[in-house]
Amino acid sequence: MLMQKFSRPGVILLATVVAIITSMVVANATQSITTPNAAFISYSLAAGANSAAITPVTNRSVLVMGCCTTSVGVGQVSLLRIASSFIEWAGLESFSPATITSGSSSALGTHIVYINSSHQVDIQVASADTIRVHSSYPGGTVAGNVTLVW
Repeated sequence: MLMQKFSRPGVILLATVVAIITSMVVANATQSITTPNAAFISYSLAAGANSAAITPVTNRSVLVMGCCTTSVGVGQVSLLRIASSFIEWAGLESFSPATITSGSSSALGTHIVYINSSHQVDIQVASADTIRVHSSYPGGTVAGNVTLVW
């Protein structure tokens, strides 16, 4: 008798519907995890010098981390580049004192974030599409690196 109950077409149809709905819920809950992309740029600059232009990807948030290994310090911003329009950012300046930095610009030389403790090495806007490292450190050559992750 029990076997007859489960072999009825209505029960089989119900079980099929439940299985399909369960599969749809599980499929919608799936997350795709991708490996981030990264770019690593080293610099060595005399006072008043600028690095080559660095082009962040467009229309995606980019984590920009910079450090100075000679006049020690670090700084970081989340940055967005809108192609041929402007660069926007928010982040944290290197210590002494550590402060929040934020802004939006396409103007050459606009300060983005300090990456040394004396606030004499910074990442700046180089154009509407690029950034650069700039040194105004009077004590000689400074070196370090900038990492972009997106």
